[in-house]
Amino acid sequence: MKRIFRLALLLVLLITSIQYLAYSNVLDKSESDIKVTIIYDNYDFKDGLKSDWGFSCLIEFPDKTILFDTGARPGVFEKNLKALNIDPQSIDMVVVSHDHYDHTGGLSTFLELNNKVPVYILKSFSDKTKEIITENNAKIVCEHELTEISKNVFLSGELQGKIEEQSLAINTDKGLVVITGCSHPGINKILEHFKSSLNKDIYMVFGGFHLMRMNDEEIEQIITKMRSLGVQKCGATHCTGKKQIKQFKNAFGKNYVQMGVGNVVEF
Repeated sequence: MKRIFRLALLLVLLITSIQYLAYSNVLDKSESDIKVTIIYDNYDFKDGLKSDWGFSCLIEFPDKTILFDTGARPGVFEKNLKALNIDPQSIDMVVVSHDHYDHTGGLSTFLELNNKVPVYILKSFSDKTKEIITENNAKIVCEHELTEISKNVFLSGELQGKIEEQSLAINTDKGLVVITGCSHPGINKILEHFKSSLNKDIYMVFGGFHLMRMNDEEIEQIITKMRSLGVQKCGATHCTGKKQIKQFKNAFGKNYVQMGVGNVVEF
């Protein structure tokens, strides 16, 4: 009888342990899952969506959703949102990298659908862009220095270049994931800024790199520098340049991450 009782007790403990481990794995997974959907880009990836010059992506965490840039044409932006089944009301905050039409074009349309969001811009943005936000009764937030806007999500602050710009970095166990709009201050300047400020290697970078006028040798130098910063994965798109994108693909091989409207990247 005692033997049967001991066996039953062991069985209960075993079942409890298995349930605990399964629950722990679910928690670990949910805490680390990050999903990025490309809403607007120069390149196609999925049928039924419209490609166009510009950039926008949706970043989904277990506890928040961030819209990064809004593309160029409001109609294209809204069409792609609907086709991707993205509910504007599910978005918690908006980040606009810089004040160019191909990144701000869909902002007014979005705020008409959801104005209960902070919109992170730079002080240098035009009065016209600021009015779009205030007229839709949304909140303007300007962060001049590097700032954690949500847990493990950082804005670079205003980086100087031909055009002032801000980028976004996500702190993950593998390193920083950096998202850029056009990289006007310089792609490696942006990466160096995050690396030195957060004292962590760059695991992945994607977005526009604005390298259309650079030759093969210059691109190789940029790639070499990227690798020295710890970059393992790369997704060059939008204003990078077709020839230059091909060079990044060849350099990173299987670690090149395809962009394009409708693609989903998870890490």
